[in-house]
Parts: sequence; C-alpha cells; structure tokens
Amino acid sequence: MQLTIRLEPSEDGGFTAVVPSLPGCVSQGDTREKALSKIREAIELYLEPVEDDVSTMASAETVRITL
Repeated sequence: MQLTIRLEPSEDGGFTAVVPSLPGCVSQGDTREKALSKIREAIELYLEPVEDDVSTMASAETVRITL
C-alpha cells in the first residue's frame, strides 16, 4: 500500500507529517526521519482492525456504496 504523506516544517522546529487520505492521521518529530518513522506507526495504528469494527452476527452483510 502506498500513501501520500505531507511533511511540513513546524513553527516550533521539527516536522509535522499528515496523511491526507486518512483523516486525523497526524504525527510530528524533531527531524524529518523521526517524523516519518512516527507517521508510519500512526498509519499502522489507524489501519489496525478494532474489535468493534468486526461484526459477529451471522446475519450481517457487507455493502459497498459509491458516492
């Protein structure tokens, strides 16, 4: 999977990393490398399945819609 990361210098020093395609997925670091390392971790946590996301009902169905 490839994602676009927006890496911006922070006013207080360091860098802020934002993933535009994952709302709210933001991290920061003192260096470019640290910010990229931390945003990778944030992405993994963002995409990690959560027990509440998985339906255990036998009658549940998955539906996809196009907007």
